[in-house]
Amino acid sequence: MRLLVVSDIHANLEALDACLDAAPAYDQVYNLGDIVGYGANPNEVTARARELGSVFVRGNHDKACSGLTNLEDFNPIAGLAALWTREQLTPDHLEFLRELPQGPLEPMENVHHVHGSPRDEDEYVLMASDAYAMLAHASAPLTFFGHTHVQRCFLLESDSSTGKSLVPAYRSAKGSQDIKLELKPNTKYMINPGSIGQPRDHDPRAAFLLYDTEESAITFYRVPYDIQRAQRKIISAGLPERLAIRLEEGH
Repeated sequence: MRLLVVSDIHANLEALDACLDAAPAYDQVYNLGDIVGYGANPNEVTARARELGSVFVRGNHDKACSGLTNLEDFNPIAGLAALWTREQLTPDHLEFLRELPQGPLEPMENVHHVHGSPRDEDEYVLMASDAYAMLAHASAPLTFFGHTHVQRCFLLESDSSTGKSLVPAYRSAKGSQDIKLELKPNTKYMINPGSIGQPRDHDPRAAFLLYDTEESAITFYRVPYDIQRAQRKIISAGLPERLAIRLEEGH
């Protein structure tokens, strides 16, 4: 089976379309949450995500933008975007976002599916030491997570107490590129596909991955998209200018 794993689209229609155009053939989609928030096309992106179907977990912006949670943990810019998004979403899309399940889920045997971390759906896994501690107690050999907007892989081999952290080494931050990672036996992984709609690893290209279960391999992808068009939409919508600027910075 070939699984398309996406995360943190954040209502960026241009980035989502570019990723879907570049994606190889796949059987299912794993959506790790934060479908909306920040970007200017919450209804269009939610509709596209629903059409793709398959497996979803909710993100913190999905909760905030649909009114499930308050905005006390959001910075002012994120809070303004969430309130704007809440006003724009149709009743049907609001209900869909409210009903997204809380992670972690186990959509297939030995694969977990979370937004933040296996122990807290809103936790940012940025420190390698935190990831290794979770891997040591993980009940599944493979966990896909999002939330950080950083494409990355943490792994822990069964015969080692020291984990490893891998960041895809692309030739540059230009054009479409992909990097394949073969999964090793007797090893636990936490893998982040990166963010489609708002990357934060200083590479502005949209990010996603493909998991081929038969090959036992992950392929990371980076794809350019029309950032200027996405920026113009954000400005025209009256959203904070910073949300447009950061798309170009990849941060």
